Amino acid sequence: MQLNLQTVLSREMNLNRTVIVTSKQGDINGDGTKDNVFLTANKTPDSPFWRNITLVIQNGRTNQYEQVQMKNNAGYNPTLFLGDFTGNKGEGILVVIDTGGSGGSIYAYVFSYLNGRLLTIFNSDTFNETFKYDVNYENQYKVKLNSYYLKERYILDLTYKDKEYLSEIYNEEGVLKAPIEGWVNPLSGLYPVDYNRDGIYELEAYQRIAGRYNADSLGYVQTVLKWNGQAFVPDRQNVAIFGRGI
Repeated sequence: MQLNLQTVLSREMNLNRTVIVTSKQGDINGDGTKDNVFLTANKTPDSPFWRNITLVIQNGRTNQYEQVQMKNNAGYNPTLFLGDFTGNKGEGILVVIDTGGSGGSIYAYVFSYLNGRLLTIFNSDTFNETFKYDVNYENQYKVKLNSYYLKERYILDLTYKDKEYLSEIYNEEGVLKAPIEGWVNPLSGLYPVDYNRDGIYELEAYQRIAGRYNADSLGYVQTVLKWNGQAFVPDRQNVAIFGRGI
């Protein structure tokens, strides 16, 4: 199967550098026949970094290949997941690629056949542009996080932090010594979860909340996205914080 796939790739990509990184089988177009799904890429010598990551689908009925280019097609640990995200009887394709950045962000895409066409129904760039936040430290050991897209506010309690951390930021009365702004990182995790146990997967998105610097993690924004027939929309959003020893 690998030899057949590589014959449809361009000559430039066949210089012993393009390989099948991962593959799965599933009925992608809903015709009742299993299709072959691949991620191909160029391996960087002496590095786990992959370039030119490409989604390739081999139609199980016709044996024809379809290549799908992704805007962000380079990174680490590219993975595939097949599952029904839309309820259209065909399996969708979730592609996740680690960026390797300090914030642990990912590139993520979901593809699905709708009305006979393979469409991109989720991409991490659009998600990051849509979900915007403000993170501000407040007096009395609190952080205020505003989620603008959903028009919700969350208050994080910092009293679980050690005394040294808090004393650098607050005086003895719990008043800020100076204004501090944090931020919410881009998408760092996207997980398919069938919450309703109906065979249709929702998407659970994770974004890490950073305080004074990126390694100063305050928790995660968790957004559950559900297909509404036209797009993935937020079903609910929560903020998870870290605990401390009792």
